[in-house]
Amino acid sequence: MGQVLGDRRKDIVLATKFGNPMDSVGVKQGGARRYIMTAVEDSLRRLRTDWIDLYQIHSFDPRTPIEETLRAMDDLVRQGKVRYIGCSNFPAWRLTEARWTAQTLGLNKFVSCQDEYSLVFRAPERELMPAARAAGMGMLPYFPLASGLLTGKYRRNAPMPAGTRMATTQRLADRYLTERNWAIAEKLGDFAEARGRTMLELAFSWLLSREPVASVIAGATKPEQLEQNAKAGTWKLTGEELTEIDRIAAA
Repeated sequence: MGQVLGDRRKDIVLATKFGNPMDSVGVKQGGARRYIMTAVEDSLRRLRTDWIDLYQIHSFDPRTPIEETLRAMDDLVRQGKVRYIGCSNFPAWRLTEARWTAQTLGLNKFVSCQDEYSLVFRAPERELMPAARAAGMGMLPYFPLASGLLTGKYRRNAPMPAGTRMATTQRLADRYLTERNWAIAEKLGDFAEARGRTMLELAFSWLLSREPVASVIAGATKPEQLEQNAKAGTWKLTGEELTEIDRIAAA
């Protein structure tokens, strides 16, 4: 990524995360200050940049006090190595705890949360999204296409396309290819087709209509997929369409 960006680094918002295990002995992981300071230097070197626009902790670290994590991330902002900080996979009460801790201690607060959210996975609507809205945070959904189910390329009782995630990773197929999800995806496909749209457009545009979603994270293996993803969120859904989508996706 650093090699590709070159002089265009200033034209993008660069976000990355730390916290997931990066070695086999449990040293390079978590939210401890010692690791954070090492991890950010490694990321800056690999990305060939002097700063990270959004630096996020990958998940809550139960072994480290949140104050330690926040103080380390606050120092990175003050040093100019990071501009904003965020979290990922925090339950709502941990997110609120982190915001309260930062506010009480006068530290930089998390500005965003990165969590799974899609038309077939709507658990964040119960607690996480209300908490994020109350805190003035943005949300960055990952797995917006449910590992490809919401692209329309899979068909019930048909062979999986070769090389796709569902074909190569059984745990993803077991998780997403349920009877409930098939039924929802098929009805959503009919909904999009009746309006001359694609499932990809529907999945992205629906997410971008949901407060406090700020952007959508989607993987791509080909340049054309990147272009399709970038254009997919331009459908301005009407109130009636949103109501119908909710009816379908709540099945």
